Amino acid sequence: MKTQNTDLTDDEIEEMKVFEEQLQSFVGAEAGPFLSWDRVNRAMIRHWCEAMGDVNPAYYDSDVAAQLGAPAGVVVAPPTMMQAWTMTGFAGQHPPGSDTRESMPVLPIFDQQGYLAVVATNCEQEYLQAICEGDDINGRSTIESVSSRKTTGLGVGYFVTQLTEFRNQRGEVVGNMRFRILKYKPYSTAS
Repeated sequence: MKTQNTDLTDDEIEEMKVFEEQLQSFVGAEAGPFLSWDRVNRAMIRHWCEAMGDVNPAYYDSDVAAQLGAPAGVVVAPPTMMQAWTMTGFAGQHPPGSDTRESMPVLPIFDQQGYLAVVATNCEQEYLQAICEGDDINGRSTIESVSSRKTTGLGVGYFVTQLTEFRNQRGEVVGNMRFRILKYKPYSTAS
């Protein structure tokens, strides 16, 4: 029997309710720290800036960076690099000392229920202080929210929002990032 205004049976609605309760149990789950492979350095800043076409002199000239409050003799990194310092390498591994748990532990639960596709939907970053050459950046992540089931142009699924707080070696928060994905079952492409 189908329930009014849905394509689901009463049993399917009950299963979905149990599944969504399981998903909500992950809200607040924390992971980290995720350490950086390298301290903030001019070579990586230069590569980033060349790729992005960013010619801000504070990223190249320590005298300009000092006028912005950086310690003498160092440059600042583009704030948009905040996450780059803590990303895994090509081997998919974080450096020794990092948390080895999945930063989004809810994802395997989606996979088990057939929500195998994923797309990043948006990213919001907040910059709180300069990241300077020599800083050692780390991040800690929290599952901030999991939406109810949504029907989208891609398929039926759930939005998951992860909040990552980035700190330097002094424990100072340098910024935050909200990263949202859609974990979904794609519509059939068969004609």
